[in-house]
Amino acid sequence: MTPIKQLLRSSGRKRFTFALIGTVTVSAFVASAADLSDVVKTAEHWWAPNSKREFPHTLSAENPNGVVSTLNLAGPMKTEGHAFFTPLGSNGRACVSCHQPADGMSISVDTIRQRWDVTQGKDPLFAAIDGSNCPSLPQDKASSHSLLLERGLFRIFRPWPPKASDGSAIEPEFTIEVVRDPTGCNLDKTYGLNSARPYISVFRRPRAATNTKYLTAIGYDFEPKNGLPMILDPETGAPTSGNLMADARALTLKAQAVDAMRWHLEVQFKNSKPDSKQLQQIQQIIDFETRLYTAQSFDKQGGKLNENGTQGGPEFLERSQAGALQSTANNPSWSEEYKAWKNAPAANEEQRAFRESVVRGIEVYSRRTFLISDSAGLNNMSPMGNPIRDGCSLCHNMLRTGMDVAPGQVDLGTTNLPYANPSPELPLFKLTCKPDVPPHPYLGRVIYTQDPGFALTTGKCKDIGKITMQSLRGLSARPPYFSNGTAKTIREIVDFYDRRYNIGYTEQEKQDLTNLMSVL
Repeated sequence: MTPIKQLLRSSGRKRFTFALIGTVTVSAFVASAADLSDVVKTAEHWWAPNSKREFPHTLSAENPNGVVSTLNLAGPMKTEGHAFFTPLGSNGRACVSCHQPADGMSISVDTIRQRWDVTQGKDPLFAAIDGSNCPSLPQDKASSHSLLLERGLFRIFRPWPPKASDGSAIEPEFTIEVVRDPTGCNLDKTYGLNSARPYISVFRRPRAATNTKYLTAIGYDFEPKNGLPMILDPETGAPTSGNLMADARALTLKAQAVDAMRWHLEVQFKNSKPDSKQLQQIQQIIDFETRLYTAQSFDKQGGKLNENGTQGGPEFLERSQAGALQSTANNPSWSEEYKAWKNAPAANEEQRAFRESVVRGIEVYSRRTFLISDSAGLNNMSPMGNPIRDGCSLCHNMLRTGMDVAPGQVDLGTTNLPYANPSPELPLFKLTCKPDVPPHPYLGRVIYTQDPGFALTTGKCKDIGKITMQSLRGLSARPPYFSNGTAKTIREIVDFYDRRYNIGYTEQEKQDLTNLMSVL
């Protein structure tokens, strides 16, 4: 009996149907646990390009904390010939290679390691362009792919100096020096900072290609982090949310798809622009992504997450408004619905204890305040001030997803020293702001960083280390966390912020927050 069957049989939950993907459980909840043996069918966990499989209406997969589900409004859907599931470029990858359904439409380190073991490193996932520490390294060695295998990080190489959306060069406000280059790529004679075509190589986790209704939602008429007008899509002139990519280098789903096709799939564009067939492929990718909703749907300790009207599971995300602001004080749509889940008559004693912890986690998330200081894009946003007293939901403020309703990026210390987790395996850069420009608002003229973040797009000192907020949905399916993968577990996210802002969480508060984020 598989672990998930044991879990469900012992939980007392009813109305489940599952289709197993290897050791991963897949499906919608529609039949009793006792009938599982009658409805189970076997398929592969890994979605390879050109697998010709059908994407169901609801696809669910087991993870260490329970089950994550992705609702596909277009499904059941045949994937043969579909642009999201088809290699479009020269390296054999498809979008699905890095956005796996079983991993909440991102990809986990465990999945990456399994692919290396199964294929001896020959899967297109490990393509030299960005699946290795540097294309110049011997690609048959695991050590050449260590950041992907150990942290789930892909190489993101940004041209230096940066270029505007129209292709014109931006004069940067700072200089860059390579202090530490463990991958060798930033000093590489072909791919490095001093090469004929200079690039800065940083290493980041792939963001989840789902819940795009929330990613593209716009909550303001202006960019509140600097008081300027909204950044507009250069193609249509429409305002953009700024929530799609870690460094906001692509502002729309179309621009993101073009970026991914060019660099990650190695698609060739005639005259640097997609042709009519490629534009059709891009639109097919966008249509698919905009019909997906992903969230944890079952918890191994707490049970079914949409029980008794609770907002768990992807169906609730599909029905809910995107871009709404969550109150930092007491928003009933968070606390009251999870209280209903806690008090569900069907919950047993163990489940109720875990659910009580989740409800306490909501209180910590929404009400527990602490001093937030020296965070560019936040403390220097009028009328905030430095420091300010607030809580988690000040930044993670979008109802249902925990992203930021306010457009723009924030430096919470995940990549800039002295706050970033020590990571000798990552590059380290020294950025020096030029004398004739304002320095970084909190770190001065000389900043040491593992990833300059948004500054690689804008060239501005104030943007060094700023990173776009991620959605908190489906976290259990896609460890590790932060853009640079420096938090291996959800608990390590909590521990980082406890240190960063000297919060002084109790052990129970830490566990309650961890439990909350594990069920979202």
